[in-house]
Amino acid sequence: MPEMIVTVFFVGIVVFLAATYWTHASPYSQFFGKFIYRAKTDQKIVALTFDDGPNQPFTTELLDFLKSQHIKATFFVVGKCVEKYPEVLKKIYADGHTIGNHSYSHQFSQYFKQPTFRNEINKTQSIIKKTIGVSPALFRPPWLYRQPALFSTLKKLAMKPISGTFCHPFEVANISAEKIARYTIKNTKPGAIIIFHDGHDSHGGNRRQTVDSIKIVVKELRVQGYEFVAVDKLLDIPAYKLKRRL
Repeated sequence: MPEMIVTVFFVGIVVFLAATYWTHASPYSQFFGKFIYRAKTDQKIVALTFDDGPNQPFTTELLDFLKSQHIKATFFVVGKCVEKYPEVLKKIYADGHTIGNHSYSHQFSQYFKQPTFRNEINKTQSIIKKTIGVSPALFRPPWLYRQPALFSTLKKLAMKPISGTFCHPFEVANISAEKIARYTIKNTKPGAIIIFHDGHDSHGGNRRQTVDSIKIVVKELRVQGYEFVAVDKLLDIPAYKLKRRL
């Protein structure tokens, strides 16, 4: 009998943790509100997105490659990283890519210190606007973690939460470019929003494998007939709260 109680207890813990992950951090859960992870379309169009930058030299290398391929992507930037590399943000914007807000510090502890996440969002909005003259209308929460207070804040700020599909579950661990690309290509479907990382949290890091994987992904998906667009174009929604360009 004691063994059965212990078993039931641990099964209950596992179920609880799985349910918590699904509701709070799954790319696909709509439990707390609409969290767009793809466009409903049969057309072979996808959006490449990059989180946690700017981060040198990898963000610039991505920009150079994307420009050579005439591809527009979406960069969800971290406020601290923009403070470090403002000129890179200007280049992202000047090249015609879409810029979204990805918090200021990218620290998980902030979810407990300020459940609304309002300070993290507003501080980054201010930094981005000061740098390029516009305020993003798109927000991607770090680790895709969300709760009711965050959705309420975004609604008040007239911003949309954007999810997506991770290019590979372990891409952030800098696994090989070939593994990242192979997984991405296998799992890409029309209307997908694909999440890559050009940085790591708010402290940069080596993203060589991610940069190299993008080259493989773009080549193969184009062979399959795919086209690449920014998230706002894919979803037909505004990218910025202000449309003015510098």
